[in-house]
Amino acid sequence: MAWLEYLLPLIFLTPLGATAGIVMALRNLHDARVHSPFDAHPLREPGQALRDRLDRAFTSLFLNGALGPIVILAPLTYGMGRMLFADKQIWFEWALYGLLCSALVLLFCFLLMRDFQRIRRLKLGLACELAVGQELERLIRPESHPFFVFHDIPSDTFTIDHVALTPYGVFVVETRARTHPLDAAGRPQDQVAVEGQRLRFPGWSEREPLRKTRQAAGWMRHWLARECGLNVPVRGVLVLPGWQIDSDQAPNDVLVVSGEGLAQLLAEARLGAFGDAVHGDVARALIRRAHHKPTAGRWH
Repeated sequence: MAWLEYLLPLIFLTPLGATAGIVMALRNLHDARVHSPFDAHPLREPGQALRDRLDRAFTSLFLNGALGPIVILAPLTYGMGRMLFADKQIWFEWALYGLLCSALVLLFCFLLMRDFQRIRRLKLGLACELAVGQELERLIRPESHPFFVFHDIPSDTFTIDHVALTPYGVFVVETRARTHPLDAAGRPQDQVAVEGQRLRFPGWSEREPLRKTRQAAGWMRHWLARECGLNVPVRGVLVLPGWQIDSDQAPNDVLVVSGEGLAQLLAEARLGAFGDAVHGDVARALIRRAHHKPTAGRWH
């Protein structure tokens, strides 16, 4: 029967299918998420949301790198099986197998390059988050000096990078990683001008970082008012690690800094004093919120 010529070669795909099954079973080996042995809550570090995205990017790279050769070889393996069972060779059919393999090679090359670029971008973002997190850790003092720092606070639809609580206000800190373009002499151009609604980088401008920082500060302000029953002074802080900030035209509601000396800057900032009882309520509300599972991805 003619249809057996097309069915029987599928037997030769069995080893490839078994290998693909093993690859799929091992795809979660890179998952680095851990949970507390005390209360089973996920343990969160600075940049945890980016760490999770980086884990998923490495998983995608592993799958594309391991499954790519298997999928690419499948048409050729099937074609060689057809050679054993076919009465005569159809060269047009072999041309189709070759074209399909070539298309699959191009597809997986594109996927691997995409994964590489994504991992490179996420690593840069994570490095900036860790640098800002380490700077903010300098705020932490003994119990009598009430400074608190929280990382990756989940809101309703997004995740806030850092929240710093001082005796004089709450600071919502967002971090953005941007690479420096080079001038004609190969020197990095590292100055960014802050305007009312946008950041003017060398060669391009962006509005989203300022808008997202305002959105995060607004959400925190309304959420604390709901949780604590009063208006808590909140200010958004946008950190651009490694950039020189031109703040001549900067807005008053968002503080844009490079990150150097951030801990001292926030410790000395005065948004408005509030009593010990309110300060404790805000700290407890943020601690409860920090234990919530995030419901959205990052903005980077």
